[in-house]
Amino acid sequence: MKNKIIMFWIIVVLTIISIVVIKVKPIPLGLDLVGGSRIVLEAQTTETISTITQDMMDGLKTAIENRVNALGVSETMVQQMGDKRLLIEIPNISDPKLAREFLGETAELDFKKPVIDENGEVKGWEPSGLSGEDLNKAAVGTDNAGRWLITLEFSGKGANKFAKLTREFKGYPIAIYFNGDSISEPVVQQEITGGHAQITGDFTHDGAKKIVDLLNAGALPVPAKIIEENIVGPTLGADSLDKSKTAGVIGLGAVMLFMIFWYRVPGLIANIALIIYSLIVFAIFKMVPVTLTLAGIAGFILSIGMAVDANILIFERTKEELKAGRTLFTAINSGFDRAFTSIFDSNMSTIITCVILYFLGSNIVKGFALTLAIGVLVSMFSAITVTKNFMHLMFGTGQLKHPALFGLKESDINEAYEASETKREKAKFGVLD
Repeated sequence: MKNKIIMFWIIVVLTIISIVVIKVKPIPLGLDLVGGSRIVLEAQTTETISTITQDMMDGLKTAIENRVNALGVSETMVQQMGDKRLLIEIPNISDPKLAREFLGETAELDFKKPVIDENGEVKGWEPSGLSGEDLNKAAVGTDNAGRWLITLEFSGKGANKFAKLTREFKGYPIAIYFNGDSISEPVVQQEITGGHAQITGDFTHDGAKKIVDLLNAGALPVPAKIIEENIVGPTLGADSLDKSKTAGVIGLGAVMLFMIFWYRVPGLIANIALIIYSLIVFAIFKMVPVTLTLAGIAGFILSIGMAVDANILIFERTKEELKAGRTLFTAINSGFDRAFTSIFDSNMSTIITCVILYFLGSNIVKGFALTLAIGVLVSMFSAITVTKNFMHLMFGTGQLKHPALFGLKESDINEAYEASETKREKAKFGVLD
C-alpha cells in the first residue's frame, strides 16, 4: 500500500507540473490555424546551368528549409511542385516582405586578394579561392566600442587558406564581398591562424544578423525566383479551430458519460485518468514544442479514443475475473495483466505506423503522426499506471460487496464467490472435483 501512495503523489506532482507548463508556455499554431505566407519559388537556369536536375532541387529545398528555420518560425512546409518549383508555407509570419527577400536572396561570401602593380599599389581584386563554402559558422558580435561586427569560424581547410592569404598579403587590404558588393576591406596586420576572423564595417544589428543567417543557412545551389506569393488569413483556421474545440468537447463528454454509465465507479476513475492524460500530453506538446495544426488536433483526439479503448479492455477483463470469483485485488491485477498484451500490441502497431508516416509523409502528415505517437505512449502510462493505482486505492482488497459499483449484478458475484468458496473448502480437505 505504501508504494501505491507514493505513486499516487507522483501522479499528483506530474499533473501539477503539467498544469503549470500549460499555463506558462504558449503553443505554436500552424498555417491553417493562424494564417501566414505561402510562396512559390522557381529554380532558374543560367548560362552555366542549362538544366535543373533533381539533385539541384534537393539542395535548394534543404537550403530553403535552413533559411526558413533562421526566421524563427516553426511548422513550415517546403514541398517540391513539378520539376523546378517549391511550395513554401510559413505560418504566423509578421513580415512577408522579409520572408520574400530572405528566401530568394543568394549568400555568396568571397575573399578577394589585391592585384598589386609594380609600384606596390593595389589596382584591383581577383578571387582568392576562399569563400563562404569554407565556413563552419558565422555569428554577430561587437567590438570594444560596441560596434556591430560579424565573426567567422572557418573549416580546417578554410583556416589553412585564410592563414596563407594573410601571410602572403601582410600589409595589404583584402576585400570581402557579399553577394557581389564589397562590405569590408581590412588591411592585414599579421598572419592570422586558428581559423577565426572578423568582418567590421558600418553594420546595424539587423543588417549583420541577416548576413549571418544567410551564411549559416548556406548559399542556394541554383538561382531561384519567387513567382507567386499569397497571404493566408487566419479566418478559416480560427473557424476550424472553434469547430474542432466544439467537436472535441462533445466527443469527450459523450465518452465520459458512456464510461460512467457502463462501468460506474471504474468508469469515473477512467475519466479522471483521461483528464490527467490530456493534461500531460498537452504539456508535452508545449515542451517539445509541437506546432498544432488541424491534422495534429486530429491525432490528439484519436489518441484520446485509444486511451479510452485501453481502459475498456482492462475493465472488461476485470469484470470477467470478478465473475470468476476472484477477490478485488486479484481481479484488478489480473484484469490489467491480461489486457496488457492486447493494449501493447495495438499501440505498438500504431506507433510503427506513426514512425513511417513521420519519416515519409509531408509536414502536415508529420504533425498528425507526432501528436498521435506522443498520445499513444502517454496513454499506456495513464491506463496501466494511473488507472490501476487509483483502482487499488479506492477498492483495496477483499471481496466486492457492492457489485453495482462495477456495473455487475449481485447474482453474478454471489454465485461466483459461492462456487469459489466451495472449491477452497474442498481443497482444504483434499477433495478434488
